[in-house]
Amino acid sequence: MLRQVQTHKLLQKLSPQQIQLMKLLQLPTIALEQRIKEEMEMNPALEEGSETDDEPRDEFENDEYEEPNPKEENQREDFALSDYMDDDEGSSYKLKVNNAGPDEERKEIPFSVGLTFQDMLESQLGMKALDDRQYQIADYLIGNLDDDGYLRRDLGSIVDDIAFSQNIITTEAELNGLLKVIQDFDPAGVGARDLQECLLIQLRRREVQTLIVELATEVVEKQMDEFSKKHYDKIQKKLEIDDETLKDVINEILKLNPRPGNSMADGQKSYQQVIPDFTITVEDGELLLGLNSRNAPDLKVSREYNKMFEEYSKTKNKESKEASMFIKQKLDGARWFIDAIQQRNQTLLFTMNAIMEYQQDYFLTGDETRLKPMILKDIAEKVGLDISTISRVANSKYVQTPFGTFLLKTFFSESLSTDSGEEVSTREVKKILSDCIGAENKKKPLTDDKLAKILKEKGYNIARRTIAKYREQLEIPVARLRKEL
Repeated sequence: MLRQVQTHKLLQKLSPQQIQLMKLLQLPTIALEQRIKEEMEMNPALEEGSETDDEPRDEFENDEYEEPNPKEENQREDFALSDYMDDDEGSSYKLKVNNAGPDEERKEIPFSVGLTFQDMLESQLGMKALDDRQYQIADYLIGNLDDDGYLRRDLGSIVDDIAFSQNIITTEAELNGLLKVIQDFDPAGVGARDLQECLLIQLRRREVQTLIVELATEVVEKQMDEFSKKHYDKIQKKLEIDDETLKDVINEILKLNPRPGNSMADGQKSYQQVIPDFTITVEDGELLLGLNSRNAPDLKVSREYNKMFEEYSKTKNKESKEASMFIKQKLDGARWFIDAIQQRNQTLLFTMNAIMEYQQDYFLTGDETRLKPMILKDIAEKVGLDISTISRVANSKYVQTPFGTFLLKTFFSESLSTDSGEEVSTREVKKILSDCIGAENKKKPLTDDKLAKILKEKGYNIARRTIAKYREQLEIPVARLRKEL
């Protein structure tokens, strides 16, 4: 049996403005610029500029037209064009103009010069005696090479792709034959399917096949697993060679290029520039914090849309009412977005200022050992915000300091107690660990047990498994793989 019942519920819901603010907090500076452009395209009531800007004025509105003076016109005819041309010869400064102020930022458009890695391989392909069909297939193979110069795709899948995209029926055997042609190109090793094949191609293309080169070829071909794991004693035993010869063989292999594609493509590679969201400078022993908003323009609500809303609000017919509701929606959306941008900037500054004060010793000196243990909760309590908000601020944001540009979340670390009871940052321990490994004897690298003993002598009581965890986070291999002859 159905019946109506009244109940009271306490619900917590986020408003659209709060959701918008949380999304904007996560965006770094470079993504915020794109987000503002998208919002301006979707909402015509949002415009670029300051609310205090005056209406644009026609700078030529007061100019008066003057009739040309016939006498002056006749005087101009007395001068020949050659007089000016002769005067300008050798004076390059007269051919240039620079109306930019000293503080104005100049933005030149870079032009790419030279051939790309793919172009260099295609130029070598054009010198091979191939028919049109073979050229198309080989060119398709070149297009499938990665930035390192490897063909990491399976030949069977490439056969299917060529059939669909190029309408060419081929086989894996034919692809393998054309791949051998590409592997003869420069740089040596290009077109290989794995590291082992890449090294073998380079060794077999050596003009002089000495005993060391032959031994190095045998190691790569038959003992690649032992070489990659640095089991040099097993290699020496199988080859029956002395220590000096083993050292020459290993050095011969280490001289090879494991990434042949990079040797010709370094000039053409595009590197992503890190744009800092914050800047910290030191003046007279004091820290100064700045928010990078150079690429984020000032925003305002469109005056035209405000006038349209006032006009449509005066009439009472149905069409005007619908238009008025639409314009009001756009105006409210523009105001909400402007407020969200301002709240974002304030939240970022409050949070970063708290981090800067918390890690003041580090930002003044740049010494990583002076970093204090800091977690999200510490900053959240300091600024009176939720931990999730601090996490959004720290995510994918960069800060430019006098000692470099760093990801903001790298300053957050857990604490570790020393023998004296003092709490230190785990980043400090990682720095000491990295310094110990950097100064070790590479012929006898330090094991995790020895590293734990060294840190214990310095007052850091850390277990061996913790050392292994920190070493992996620093992307440092185990002692056996750090060994050198």
